[in-house]
Amino acid sequence: MDLKLHHINLSTNNVAGMSHFYRDILGLKTETQDLPFLEKNKGYDGDVTFVSDGQIQTHLAEKDVNVGFRTGHIVNPLERGHIAYRTDDLVAFKAHLKKKGVAFSDWDETAVAGWQQIFFYDPDGNVIEVHQITR
Repeated sequence: MDLKLHHINLSTNNVAGMSHFYRDILGLKTETQDLPFLEKNKGYDGDVTFVSDGQIQTHLAEKDVNVGFRTGHIVNPLERGHIAYRTDDLVAFKAHLKKKGVAFSDWDETAVAGWQQIFFYDPDGNVIEVHQITR
């Protein structure tokens, strides 16, 4: 089971301002490759801008403290943001988490078409995403 850092999600009430900052100050580029197709009719319809250093994406997403309620999921990845890893075997990774006693919220393809996603917390309450491409 391979696991690699894929993106960092920063939740914000100012997507345009954050996008300007990350492009103008940090020199990141607007990402055009390997972008998720957001399922805007399944509970989250916020604005998102994607920037990258050429290796790791940064998703600048409109903060939504109620997305968990609307989607019926316990973990809300859009309240404070999250870090995300991509795996080649999500089934094995979920079995690993269960064996280790780590609870997770299985979003399947609720938010992104073609991505099966799970979210869970680290010991300090930071949200972690692990996803697998299904398309």
